Parts: sequence; structure tokens; C-alpha cells
Amino acid sequence: MADTLCPFETFPSLALPNIRAAFIQRATDVDVLADRQVALDRLKSIHLLTIEKAGFVDMPLAQADQVHSAHVRIVTKGTPYPVPDCDALVTTEANLCLGIYVADCAAVYLVDKHARGIALAHSGRKGTELGIVTQTIETLCKTITAIPSDIIMQISPCIRPPHYEIDFAADIRDQALAAGLTEIHDCGRCTATNPDLYYSYRRENGRTGRHLALIAITTPPL
Repeated sequence: MADTLCPFETFPSLALPNIRAAFIQRATDVDVLADRQVALDRLKSIHLLTIEKAGFVDMPLAQADQVHSAHVRIVTKGTPYPVPDCDALVTTEANLCLGIYVADCAAVYLVDKHARGIALAHSGRKGTELGIVTQTIETLCKTITAIPSDIIMQISPCIRPPHYEIDFAADIRDQALAAGLTEIHDCGRCTATNPDLYYSYRRENGRTGRHLALIAITTPPL
């Protein structure tokens, strides 16, 4: 178990200079038939090994408390984690890894094309209805003095119809368009239909593991 790694996927849209991003998939050898915190405790060691394998070596891991809100926080290496009362993180610091847990909700990656800043948001049904993605886009653009067309967005695997009654991935895309983004990417994969790859809160009645979405600026922008 000590040498086991989770599989992880990357996204072509985020294969940019000075940017590293990954999405950790299901850990097949870990018993996650448990409540959220117990499952996360069981996944902790394998996630840490996988984070290093994915290229985030020696980076602090910044995480949000994730309360299904529309609150966004700007973080640095000195910020205490997890950051309370928020569902999205923004940073301009290099070698600081942002991390969001999901299991049916979407992890939404936002990246400045010039690597001046990044953001990661947890957006499920409630967060999407509250406008977490819109708030995160606005915060990132304001923080780095960017225009929306500077920002690339990627939506992670998440639950989708017919396995869920709301297509919040489509709503996320609509919100990004309304905010002025022109590069919007969605992997299109459904967590509920791929049990070998993904956890699904709905399919597994709330007793399951969590994926870990990761993104970092690897070196300071020029």
C-alpha cells in the first residue's frame, strides 16, 4: 500500500508553460465505504504520494473548507489551511498547489494564459446556482489585472444527466460565457457512469471517496 499510487488525468487545455494541473482519480485499493472525513483520512497517504508523482513536489497544498458557498479567497504560502468558509481559491504565487476535493461536483480550473494567476473552484448544484464560478473569474481577473479573454477554463469530470437532474456543467459553461471567457473546455466525463475511474456521491449514497483536483504555477511568470 505504501508504494501504491492513484491514477490521475491531465487536460490538454491546461498544458501551458509554467502551469501544472492534474485530477486524481479513484484509488481502487482503498476502502472508502465510509463518511467523508474517514474516507479522506484513508486516502491521505496515497494522495500525498500521487501529488508528488504528478509533479507537485515540495509544494504546500492550499485547500478550502468547501461549504457549498460562493465565497472566494486569495491565498499565499502563508495562509493557514484549510481556508474557512469558501469554495474557491485564487493565487499568484509560484510553487503553491491549490487543491479541491470533489465526488460528483465539478472542479473548475481557471488559468491565466500568461501564468500571472490561477484559481480552482468547487462547483456543484448549489455552488453553481450561487455563482461561485462567476465570482472566481471576477476575483482572478481583478487580482492580476486581466481581461476575461486572458483566462482559460477547464471543467473536471462531474455527474451529469441522466444520472443527475440538473446539468450544472452546462450552467458553468453558460456562466463563463456570460463573464466573457472565450476559451472554455469541458472534459465531458460523468462520474456516475465510470465507477472504475471515479467516485460518485450519488451512486454510492454518500459513502465514498473524493477526487483531488490540483493546479499550480510552477515558476514565476516572466
